[in-house]
Amino acid sequence: MAHTYLLFDFGTDEEKAQLARHKLEGWKQAFRLDKKLQYKLERAEDESKAASEQAEKPVEAPKTEKPKAKASGKSKTKHKSKEAEAADADAPTSNGKVNLLVRLYFSGHEKLTEQRWLDRIPTEEPFKEASPRVIRQGEQQFDEIVKQFDSLE
Repeated sequence: MAHTYLLFDFGTDEEKAQLARHKLEGWKQAFRLDKKLQYKLERAEDESKAASEQAEKPVEAPKTEKPKAKASGKSKTKHKSKEAEAADADAPTSNGKVNLLVRLYFSGHEKLTEQRWLDRIPTEEPFKEASPRVIRQGEQQFDEIVKQFDSLE
C-alpha cells in the first residue's frame, strides 16, 4: 500500500486548523475511511505551552471558593461563566504555528479513490488557504515526514 502525505500550514490560525480537523473527522465517518485517512496536528508551541500551563496551576489552586459557590445557585453559574471565559481567552492566545499532517493510505486497487481524495482535500475551504503540499512515497522529504508523523500524538 502506498502512503501519501498532505501538509497544511495554518500559521497561527488555530480556528481554521480546528475547522479542517473537524471536516476530516466528518469525512472519516461519512466515507468510512478510518485507517485510510489519518491526520495529526503539530503545534510548534507545545513545549512552551506545557510550561506555561504548569506555571498557571498554582494560580488556579484556590479551591476554597468552590464550596461557597455551591451554596448559592447564582454564584455557581457566575463561577462557571468565569471559567468558560478563561478557557475561551486561552484558546485564541495560542501564537504557535499549527501544521496539519494528513496521511492517505489506500491499497493498490484503490488508486482512483486515492487520486480523488488528493484532488479534493486541498481544494476545500479551510485547506486551500493553508499552502497545501503533497508528498508521495519515493520523494526526498518522504522519510522525514514519516518520522514527523509517527512522532506526533
